[in-house]
Amino acid sequence: MALRLGHKACGDSVNVTVQKEREHVKRILFVHGRAGTPLQYALPRVAARAELHVLAISPLPTGGAEAWRPACASIVEAWQDRPCGEDLVELIMRHAKHVGADAVLCLSEYLVLAGAVAAERLGLRGPGSGAARRARDKRLMRASWRRDGVPIPRFLPVEDEADVRWAVRELTPPLLLKPAWGSGAIGQMVVRSEADAPAAFAALTASLRRNDDFGLVEWYEPDAARNLLVEEIISGTTESWYGDEDACRRYGDYVSVEGIVADGTYHPLCVTARMPTIPPFTELSSNAPCVLPEPLQRRIEEVARAAVDALGLENCGTHTEIKLCADGSLAVVETAARFGGSVIARVVEHVFGLDMVDMLVGQLLGEPVDYPDRMLTRGRGAAATLAWLPADASGRPWTSEPMWCPEATRLEALLSPGSTIETVPELTAPAGSTVPRYDPAAGARNCFGRFFVTAVDPETLITDLYAVTNGLERALGGGAR
Repeated sequence: MALRLGHKACGDSVNVTVQKEREHVKRILFVHGRAGTPLQYALPRVAARAELHVLAISPLPTGGAEAWRPACASIVEAWQDRPCGEDLVELIMRHAKHVGADAVLCLSEYLVLAGAVAAERLGLRGPGSGAARRARDKRLMRASWRRDGVPIPRFLPVEDEADVRWAVRELTPPLLLKPAWGSGAIGQMVVRSEADAPAAFAALTASLRRNDDFGLVEWYEPDAARNLLVEEIISGTTESWYGDEDACRRYGDYVSVEGIVADGTYHPLCVTARMPTIPPFTELSSNAPCVLPEPLQRRIEEVARAAVDALGLENCGTHTEIKLCADGSLAVVETAARFGGSVIARVVEHVFGLDMVDMLVGQLLGEPVDYPDRMLTRGRGAAATLAWLPADASGRPWTSEPMWCPEATRLEALLSPGSTIETVPELTAPAGSTVPRYDPAAGARNCFGRFFVTAVDPETLITDLYAVTNGLERALGGGAR
């Protein structure tokens, strides 16, 4: 445990003065779990708003710790006992009361629901427990959207192999079998016929078991691993969206809308574009600014608003993924009651000047927050978060298993003049680690590291992202065993 340093008292009068000062200090409890915004980016910003106390439900990262540990007034590590369900909620509530927290903040997908339940019971601002459940359980999420007319693919909840075979008969293949509480494309399997059902179900089940080792599990809902769904795969396209043929090829057929819900009102902040996913649906990047014309971004904004409003969220960050379809139509993939993972928040700040972490903390503390009147569509420069996967941009796995030796790898040589690249220490394996083989069923678990990339403009940025993705294996050759 890291202890908070107290004031040195020299008499009763000093003690009274210190107590009065502390009564006006706002405090926030940050509950740490796997995934979410990196601590080295988020925690200094949280501490700038309030006295910061950390409750760690997953092991704390060592990479980048020098950037965030000094920001913490206290740190309590409770991950050894693996608290879950109501025990976890009680732990959060007990610790929040102990430190006198004015807000509870969870940036991990897997702690959103537990944090929302605890905040609600404490009478603090949060997403709302019912809304947080709808934003976590994709079955409830899609039922809410279907009720409100939000465009989505047809789906069916399933629990076992027999259900998957039934779903193949009821829906139009190809289908996607996925965990209802999952994220990062982990465990997603394509099912093209009833004959595929046994293998797909077995592979998904095995992938979910491996999630336990990584701590990528829902901490509040005990039966989450058994909750699955099958949905029709959305036929996306960039042709009716990106006018330029080269842009149609280089950008993915989906985007995300980053935003914040404040006292029930949704504030979309910006659109982040993507490179195409690699099979089956593993994400590579989040880029800003989006190069789509403003009228098209406004259409995306309105669909995102309908999707978020349907969930009834109260106070939280949001990350809404939307598929671009033919003839200018759209289909919503999912909405999360938290910010996008990796360093998306840093990308947004770099390009649009919006510090989403600071804005959300201010909202949770009941302080005034200046939200844009409309979603921003133009920024300055360009930036992206890029996943380091052992595969090229087409999804072809690496043929070697090189060793990561930073001092022997010149990543800058892959970039255009004026561009920059840096690894995110918290999200990158340590030097000396061997890059493993690509596993299609592992989704985001394949990610060996994360890069933050900047460029002078979006065109240069997308060129650089492909250069890094396709040239990284070769660039690591000098450090191979």
